[in-house]
Amino acid sequence: MIKTLIFDFGDVFINLDKQGAMKNALDVFNLETFENDMIRTNELYEVGKISTSEFIAFYKTKFPNITEKQLIDAWNFIIKEFPKHRLEFIKTLAEQNKYKLILLSNTNDMHIDFIKENVSFYEEFKACFDVFYLSQEIHLRKPNKAIFEFVLNENKLVANECLFVDDTKDNTDTAANMGFHIWNIDETKEDVVTLFETKKALF
Repeated sequence: MIKTLIFDFGDVFINLDKQGAMKNALDVFNLETFENDMIRTNELYEVGKISTSEFIAFYKTKFPNITEKQLIDAWNFIIKEFPKHRLEFIKTLAEQNKYKLILLSNTNDMHIDFIKENVSFYEEFKACFDVFYLSQEIHLRKPNKAIFEFVLNENKLVANECLFVDDTKDNTDTAANMGFHIWNIDETKEDVVTLFETKKALF
């Protein structure tokens, strides 16, 4: 029996346009493509090996005429919209008090700060979850095996009593191999709210 629902932050709360963000950043920097050291810095930042301040400092060194606000805005282009209907969905789940609700964030600190400042219902959304992990709090940005082990141990959970919701096949494959039930969302066709209606048999 499923007792715990574990959601990926981006897939349940916001829509992310990673390719759009990369293109927007290139436009801001007036580049055709990222240079090798920039690609490496982006990768390090994505997996939490360098901080937001280090990330910004690197790009300020590369582009001294770029303001910090321009740089932050370029990368926050990743955030496309804030679908409020998902707040109602999460509130409904929370009010049922049927499952432990956990949210994992692999969203960079820069985006999290932007969301906190610009989304009126962020705190209301956050309050629906029993546990809310931000990437900077656990220093692991990707839901890889280490994060799953951390969450299981921290909350004294059993994998086969948990359902993990994400749109990244690598993440859900890892979760499935560890014994989690999984929801692999096709982000171009599905929404976590409508998907819940079609998967009630799981519950």
